Amino acid sequence: MTIEPAALEALQSLIIGFAFAGLLASAFELFTTQRADFRLLQAGGLFAVASVPVVVFSAPFLIVRNTVRGRRIEGRPCMFVMLASMIASVWSIACGRIVLDLLHMLGS
Repeated sequence: MTIEPAALEALQSLIIGFAFAGLLASAFELFTTQRADFRLLQAGGLFAVASVPVVVFSAPFLIVRNTVRGRRIEGRPCMFVMLASMIASVWSIACGRIVLDLLHMLGS
């Protein structure tokens, strides 16, 4: 059984995207002592503008974290968890592709 190169590339983008999202969110929390969240954009001013790349690239991690917590605490339906996981996966593939392209450009 062989895996198509396009499928392998998508899987690689998915994994790199989730890993980078988790790394970025954890690094943000380490250096700022506040939790990475979508509410960072509501702060206004320069801090909100500076946090846009953090929120965009850590969004897959934030979506999955919030969804799992919502399922555990609020008892959200499984269909909601599946839909949120699919959205986070597609977003992770896009972010992973950008990260891999940037790494490729820096390596060349």
